[in-house]
Amino acid sequence: MMKKNIPASKASLVLFLCQMISALDVPLDSKLLEELSQPPTITQQSPKDYIVDPRENIVIQCEAKGKPPPSFSWTRNGTHFDIDKDAQVTMKPNSGTLVVNIMNGGKAEAYEGVYQCTARNERGAAISNNIVIRPSRSPLWTKEKLEPNHVREGDSLVLHCRPPVGLPPPIIFWMDNAFQRLPQSERVSQGLNGDLYFSNVQPEDTREDYICYARFNHTQTIQQKQPISVKVFSTKPVTERQPILLTPTGSTSTKVELRGNVLLLECIAAGLPTPVIRWIKEGGELPANRTFFENFKKTLKIIDVSEADSGNYKCIARNTLGSVHHIISVTVKAAPYWITAPRNLVLSPGEDGTLICRANGNPKPNISWLANGVPIAIAPEDPSRKVDGDTIIFSHVQERSSAVYQCNASNEFGYLLANAFVNVLAEPPRILTPANKLYQVIADSPALLDCAYFGSPKPEIEWFKGVKGSILRGNEYVFHDNGTLEIPVAQKDSTGTYTCVARNELGKIQNEVQLEVKDPTMIIKQPEYKVIQRYGQVSFECIIKHDSTLLPTVVWLKDSDELPDDERFLVGKDNLTIMNVTDKDDGTYTCIVNTTLDSVSASAVLTVVAAPPTPAIIYARPNPPFDLELTGQLERSVELSWIPGDENNSPITNFVIEYEDGLHEPGVWHYQTEVPGTQTTVQLKLSPYVNYSFRVIAVNEIGRSQPSEPSEQYLTKSANPDENPSNVQGTGSEPDNLVITWESLKGFQSNGPGLQYKVSWRQKDVDDEWTSVIVANVSKYIVSGTPTFVPYEIKVQALNDLGYAPEPSEVIGHSGEDLPMVAPGNVQVHVINSTLAKVHWDTVPLKTVRGHLQGYKVYYWKVQSLSRRSRRHVEKNILTFRGNKTFGMLPGLEPYSSYKLNVRVVNGKGEGPASPDKVFKTPEGVPSSPSFLKITNPTLDSLTLEWGSPTHPNGVLISYTLKFQPINNTHELGPLVEIRIPANESSLVLKNLNYSTRYKFYFNAQTSVGSGTQITEEAVTIMDEAGILRPAVGAGKVQPLYPRIRNVTTAAAETYANISWEYEGPDHANFYVEYGVAGSKEDWKKEIVNGSRSFFVLKGLTPGTAYKVRVGAEGLSGFRSSEDVFETGPAMASRQVDIATQGWFIGLMCAVALLILILLIVCFIRRNKGGKYPVKEKEDAHADPEIQPMKEDDGTFGEYRSLESDAEDHKPLKKGSRTPSDRTVKKEDSDDSLVDYGEGVNGQFNEDGSFIGQYSGKKEKEPAEGNESSEAPSPVNAMNSFV
Repeated sequence: MMKKNIPASKASLVLFLCQMISALDVPLDSKLLEELSQPPTITQQSPKDYIVDPRENIVIQCEAKGKPPPSFSWTRNGTHFDIDKDAQVTMKPNSGTLVVNIMNGGKAEAYEGVYQCTARNERGAAISNNIVIRPSRSPLWTKEKLEPNHVREGDSLVLHCRPPVGLPPPIIFWMDNAFQRLPQSERVSQGLNGDLYFSNVQPEDTREDYICYARFNHTQTIQQKQPISVKVFSTKPVTERQPILLTPTGSTSTKVELRGNVLLLECIAAGLPTPVIRWIKEGGELPANRTFFENFKKTLKIIDVSEADSGNYKCIARNTLGSVHHIISVTVKAAPYWITAPRNLVLSPGEDGTLICRANGNPKPNISWLANGVPIAIAPEDPSRKVDGDTIIFSHVQERSSAVYQCNASNEFGYLLANAFVNVLAEPPRILTPANKLYQVIADSPALLDCAYFGSPKPEIEWFKGVKGSILRGNEYVFHDNGTLEIPVAQKDSTGTYTCVARNELGKIQNEVQLEVKDPTMIIKQPEYKVIQRYGQVSFECIIKHDSTLLPTVVWLKDSDELPDDERFLVGKDNLTIMNVTDKDDGTYTCIVNTTLDSVSASAVLTVVAAPPTPAIIYARPNPPFDLELTGQLERSVELSWIPGDENNSPITNFVIEYEDGLHEPGVWHYQTEVPGTQTTVQLKLSPYVNYSFRVIAVNEIGRSQPSEPSEQYLTKSANPDENPSNVQGTGSEPDNLVITWESLKGFQSNGPGLQYKVSWRQKDVDDEWTSVIVANVSKYIVSGTPTFVPYEIKVQALNDLGYAPEPSEVIGHSGEDLPMVAPGNVQVHVINSTLAKVHWDTVPLKTVRGHLQGYKVYYWKVQSLSRRSRRHVEKNILTFRGNKTFGMLPGLEPYSSYKLNVRVVNGKGEGPASPDKVFKTPEGVPSSPSFLKITNPTLDSLTLEWGSPTHPNGVLISYTLKFQPINNTHELGPLVEIRIPANESSLVLKNLNYSTRYKFYFNAQTSVGSGTQITEEAVTIMDEAGILRPAVGAGKVQPLYPRIRNVTTAAAETYANISWEYEGPDHANFYVEYGVAGSKEDWKKEIVNGSRSFFVLKGLTPGTAYKVRVGAEGLSGFRSSEDVFETGPAMASRQVDIATQGWFIGLMCAVALLILILLIVCFIRRNKGGKYPVKEKEDAHADPEIQPMKEDDGTFGEYRSLESDAEDHKPLKKGSRTPSDRTVKKEDSDDSLVDYGEGVNGQFNEDGSFIGQYSGKKEKEPAEGNESSEAPSPVNAMNSFV
C-alpha cells in the first residue's frame, strides 16, 4: 500500500482535533470495574536490573489485572521460556510471578539473562520491562605480597585497596586488627576509589595493621585485605612542601553523569602543612540546596543533577607555600524520561481518540510502538489507527479495535516502556450513586447532589425535582460534567426529592436522592466580657438555638486551647462557671457549638482583679429561688427552671426540688430530686394523673433557704397503672378460708381515677381456671370455702378507669391451717447420765400436719424421787425442737428420779395430740451437801457435831465422811483426821481433843456414785475447867471469835499493786479494799473483792505516787483494818546517779547472775528426774484441804464445780502443783488470777504482770490425804482441764 502524504498544516489540524476529543472516564467503582471488560494492565514487576542473592530462591515478579483475568507467558533472552520443562521453575497461581528454586539444588548462574513477561486476554496483551537477572558476587582478594611502606615524615602516602570486582560494587572502609575504624581527618582520608590518602605522614601513623575491608551488602559478606605496614622515619628538620594533587592527576579531566543522579567530584592533595580544598564552578554558581561537601571538603556532591549542571568545576588546594588546581569538565547526559506517557483510552464505538508518547533524553531517544507486544509494523492491521511518530490516532473505532499498545523510548543510556490500552465499550447508562441517598445541608449554604454515572457512549444527564416534576433549568442551578447538581443557595423550600436521569442510545436509567435543608445553629445569648474579683465566682452563658433534628455539642476553650483540668471549671448545659477564680484564669473563653452540618462560636474576655478590702463577711443561708418556670410539658416529664436568690457569701451547693400533689395530697410537699448548685434547670420525671406544683430550696454550708413560691400547677394526663401492688401474700385465718393481702398503691401510683384491684386465685397443681374478683381500693380479700391448708397461686393486678396495669407476677399462698391430726409415734428414751436423756420419735406424715410444720414439742415432768418415794406438785417442762427433727436432748434432770414425757407435733395453728406418756428413770448421782452442820457443847477435849441429811440425796445415802484438823495461831493446818459415819446417824461426839484449840471440820455425804459437796465449820475447845464461861440458858453452839483483819501488806509495781491480808472471824465474809492518794482529802475509792479471797490487785495506779490502803468486811459491823501506805514504782529510770556504772553494783549483779544460773541448772536436773517444785501460794487460812475432782468431758451435762466456786469455798492449792510446761503463768483479765496471790515486798512481777517465784508469807501445814494423791491441780491447771 502506498503512503499518502498529508500536508503539514492539515496534519497539525488533525492532531489538534484528535486531542480535543475526550475519552470516557471510568469511575473507580469496584462493582463497575468487575463487570466491565478490560485489556490487561501490568500492576507489579521486578526492577530492570535485578541482582539476586545466589543462595536464595529467585522471585521474578509479574502481576497484572484485566477482565477476563489475563494469562501469562515469559521470554528469556528474546525466546519463549517454557517453564513446564524446567523442574526448578514454577509460576504462582493466578499470577505471572516466577519462582526459581535455588535452595533445592538450582544454580543461580544458570538463570542469568533477560526476562520479559506478557499478560494476555481477549482484549489485548501487556508486556513488562526487560528484566536483567544477575546473581550477586563477592569474590576474594587475590593473593599478593605486600612490602612494608617506609615513609619519611612529611611525605605523602597512598595505601591502595584495589578491592575485587563484585556485583554490586562493595563498600570500602579501613580498620585495624581490633576492628576499630581508622581515624580520618583533613590530613588522612579515604578516596572514592577506596584508597587511603595521607597528605603528609606523621610519626603516629606508624603501624602494621592498615586493613582494607570490602563489604558486599547483597550477600551480607565482608572480605579483608592483608594488613599493610607503614613505618615513618623522621629527619630533622622536616621539609615543608607546597600542594600537589594526588587525585585526579594532571590539570584537567572529564566526568559524565546522568540526569537525576548524584554527581561526585573529588580532589585530594598532598603537602605540608596539610592543604585546604576549595571548589568553584567556572562561569556560574554552585547550585543552591543541592550542593554538599564531604570528606573534609575533598568531595563535591551535587544531588539530582540536570543538564544545567554541565560545566567546568575547579578544585583549588592551598597551603602556606602555595596552591594547585584541577579542572573537571562535567557533561550531564540523560537516559529517556517522560514528557507525556501514554494513557489508557476507553472509547465508545465510532468515537475517535489518540495515544501520545513523548519522552526526552540526551541524546534524544528513539520512539517506537508495539501493539499487544508485537512491533506495530508487523502487527495485524487496524483501519481505525494511524501512527504518526510519537502519536497514534484512532478514528471511528469498533469493539475489535481494543488492544494494548506499548511505547518504547530508548537511547544509549537506557529505555522507557509504557503500556496503554484502548478499550472500546458499548454499555447502557449506569448510575453509581446509591438510591434514595440523603443529603442534609444548612439553609443559605450550597447543596451538592451527586449523580455518578457511566455509559458508553457517554450518557446525557438531566435533573428533575419530585417524581413527576419538570426538568430543572435556570441560573439557580449548576450542572457539573460529572453529573452533580449544585444548588448554590439552598432554602427551606429546597427540601424534597430530586431525580437524576441518564440516557444514551443504549438505554435510560434514573435515580432519586433526598435533600433536607436544616435551620442554622445560632448562639442567641453569647458570653459577655466579665471583670471578677480574685477568689470570686464567674459564669459565662452560651444559650443556643438549633434545628430540632440536629444534636449539638458545646465545647468551651480558654485562649484557643482546652479548659484546664481543674474541678473549679464547671460546664453546664448552657453555661461555664469558674469557682474560686485566680489570676491564672485571665483570658479569652470561647463557646463552640458543633453539629454534624455546621459550627458556630462566640468568645468573651475574663479579667481578674484584686478584691478591695471589705468589712467582715456575714455568712447566712441563701435567699429562696424565684421566678420558677415550667417548659417542655410532656406526659411524663417537664423542665423546671428558676433564678437563684442571693447566696449570702456562702456558695450554693445544691438545690432541692419538692412537689405537691394537689389532687391526692394537697398541702403535703414531697422530695422530688436535687441538683448541684451550678444548675438552674432540671428535667423532672412525672407520673400520670398528678396535679403537680413545684418549689425549690437552695442549700449552702450555713443551711437551707426558705422554699420558693410554688410554680404553676401542671396536671398530667391519666394512664393505665404502671405497677401492681407489692407484698402479695396468701394465708388462712380459718381452716376453710384464704386471706389474700397486699400493699395498696399510693395515690400518685394510681395513674388515674377509679383505682381498683383484680384479685385472682386458683388451686396449685390442679387443672383449675383462675377465679377473679374486682375489689375497691382495699388491701385484703377473703376467699371462703377452701380446703384446709392447700397451696394456691395468687396474683393481684391494679386497674383504673383507663385500663389494667401490666400482668402481675404470681405468688404461692396457702389456705388456713388446722390442728395436726396425729401424734408422733415410736417414742423412745435413752438415758445418758443422771441429769441428761435423749428422746427419739418418728415424724408424722406431712398430710396429717395440716399446716406449716414448725417442729415438735416434748413435755416432760418429774413423777417422784426414787430415794424418798414421795410425790410432789407436778411441774411440766416443755422443750421445742424446730423443723422436722426426730430427736432431742433433755438436760437438767434430777438424779435418781422417775420421769414421764410425751411428744406433740406443732404447726402454725397449734399443737396436735400428745403421744402416750413414756416413763423413764434417771440413775443415782452424788448428793448435795448436808443441809446443816452445827457444833455444840464444847469441853476441854470434846465437841458435839449435829447435821442434817442432804436436801437432794440424788440416790441412796450409804455414809457420811467427817474430816477435821487443828489450826494453830499462825493459821497453819495440822494433821487431817477422817471418820466414816453410817448414813442413819445425825450426830457425833468427838473426844480426846486438845484444849483451847481451834478445829476446822469438813463434812459430806456419799452415795454409791461418789461423794457430794462438803460443808465446813470451825469450833474451839475451851481453855480449862476454871476458865469455862458458863453459857447462858439455851446456849449450846460455839460462839465465833471476835472478827478482825490484820497484817495488810502490799507489793507495788509501776501501775498496779497486790494487796493481801489475814482474816479471823466467821466464814463467808465479803471483803472490800479502799484506797486513795496519801495525804489527800479526797474520798476513799472502794473496790469489791470477788468472793472471800484474802488478796486483791489494784490497777490503773499512777507511777511514782504514794497511796494509802485499808481492807474492810461487809455485814460485820463495818470493821476495817488499819491503814497501810505504799508507793508505786517510777515511770522511768532515775536520771540522777546511775548505779549501773558503779563497780560494787556490777560485781553484785554478776554474783546474782551466777547464782541464778546455778539454780536454773539444778532445777533443770531435778525436773528431768521427775522432781516436783512447790509453788506455795498465799491462801485463805480457812481453805479446804482438797479439790473436788471434775468429771471428764463425755459430752453430757455432768456435774462440775467452777473455778470461781472453788475459790469461794477457800480451797487451797496442793503442794507440788506445777505451772504450765512453758514455765509461765498468764495473767487473765479478771482480778482472780495468779498475779493476785503475791504478798509482801518479796512478790515479784514480770512486765506483763505475771508472778515469778514462791509467794511470801507464813506457810500453813497441808493436810495429808490417805488414799488420794498428794498433788492437786493449781487454778491454772484446773482451768486447762476444762478446755
